[in-house]
Amino acid sequence: MSSQTLREARKYEEASEKIIEKEERPVFHLSTRTGWMNDPNGFSWYDGKYHLFYQYNPYASHWGPMHWGHAVSEDLLHWEYLPCALAPDEAYDRDGCFSGSAAMLPDGRQILMYTGVVRERRADGGCDEVQTQCLAVGDGEDYVKYENNPVLNWEDIPDGGSRFDFRDPKMWQEEDGTWRCVVGNRPADGSGQILLFESTDGFEWHYRKVLAENRNRFGRMWECPDFFPLDGKQVLLVSPQDMIPSGLEYHNGNGTLCLIGNYNRKTEEFTEEADQAVDYGIDFYAPQTVLTPDGRRVMIGWMQNWDTCNHRRVHDEAWFGQMSLPRELSIKNGKLYQTPVRELERMRHNKVSYENVTVSGILQLEGISGRRLDMELTVRPKAGCSLYRKFTVLFARNEQYHTSFSFRPAESVLKMDRKFSGTRRDILHERSSRVNGPEGELKLRIILDRFSVEAFVNDGEQVMTAVLYTDQKADGISFLSDGTMTMDVVKYDLI
Repeated sequence: MSSQTLREARKYEEASEKIIEKEERPVFHLSTRTGWMNDPNGFSWYDGKYHLFYQYNPYASHWGPMHWGHAVSEDLLHWEYLPCALAPDEAYDRDGCFSGSAAMLPDGRQILMYTGVVRERRADGGCDEVQTQCLAVGDGEDYVKYENNPVLNWEDIPDGGSRFDFRDPKMWQEEDGTWRCVVGNRPADGSGQILLFESTDGFEWHYRKVLAENRNRFGRMWECPDFFPLDGKQVLLVSPQDMIPSGLEYHNGNGTLCLIGNYNRKTEEFTEEADQAVDYGIDFYAPQTVLTPDGRRVMIGWMQNWDTCNHRRVHDEAWFGQMSLPRELSIKNGKLYQTPVRELERMRHNKVSYENVTVSGILQLEGISGRRLDMELTVRPKAGCSLYRKFTVLFARNEQYHTSFSFRPAESVLKMDRKFSGTRRDILHERSSRVNGPEGELKLRIILDRFSVEAFVNDGEQVMTAVLYTDQKADGISFLSDGTMTMDVVKYDLI
């Protein structure tokens, strides 16, 4: 039996989505059904479809009582909304059903693991959020919360761990049939740690060990962990809060961190070898991955940043929040690479291409424009000319608006800039990234979808993501070079 709280949420979302026009949404990025969306949850393959849940307040386009929204897709690009999956309706989760994960039980049912939140009033009148881990089981649409919730609470945390920062379980089943999950926690040093738990059946859970420790290296609390093998290595993804920049790394404050290393399954020891940001743009947080039926590791993130949530189309909009393009992950030369899911190539139409175009000053090319497109640029010095000083591509452009990527080859720095995208708030609009490669050479794959841009640099070695709320009529694209250089362009409309 669903609760009154859940029934009300489902009734409300079904009515409210009808007032949102199709043209007001992105085409192939999942947006919230109505109201507010943040972290992806329960990214999984179940019963022949990809399932993606998300942190959800159906009643307003601002953060509020956390539910789980729900959508399904066969290709990771075209999504169908299902009814709200979880609502805060029990004593142990009355103040929120926070992030978590999903898996399939041996009997064919789908199991969700999430963080239940209960606010506890302090003596000074303030509140703390007590966080526990809870389960719900269902058929891919309707879920029943487990009678023995919560399955993990403050008694299961090692000494010094905070019961107020204990969240975001990512669960999986091992080859021997046993279960594991990682959960973010704040230890006594005030930073972050990832705890490992084990279960024989997916229902009764026990603390195993501290899997990874921040020790105040990368921000403070580590949220939204994901832990998986990839190309012979082991990857730990976390979203640290309050990071301090280091050079051109980790500029988001609340950002994303990838730790690459080795994992001994017998001793369950994770040894770090390398670290890097997951996304070098402005709007990307809380990524979660799924293993596809054909063996790809695909990641999706919340295409937003907690510090830029006031960057909106309008302030009384019916929806706020969208997911990134799903990305295939790989490791090359010890680094995480990301490329758009190959399913996107089926949406490519109306190819326009140019080769060996000389750019000196400003240039526009016939057939190169649009706001739903996939465009590949290859930039290089022109033989016989001195090294150009700067290359810029401007897009979502008209006489009033533009957003740009600019590349300075002498420093090998790529900059994203959306100051002139139509924003009415003085918030973060620039981000720079150092890129690798031969001097003056750069490959960029730029994907636009109405309200966003994602740029994949040098075949996915880095990605830069940002939301854009520029008027849709601004669809021009221009190229600008300070000095003389050569460029190849291939553009497809995404339909």
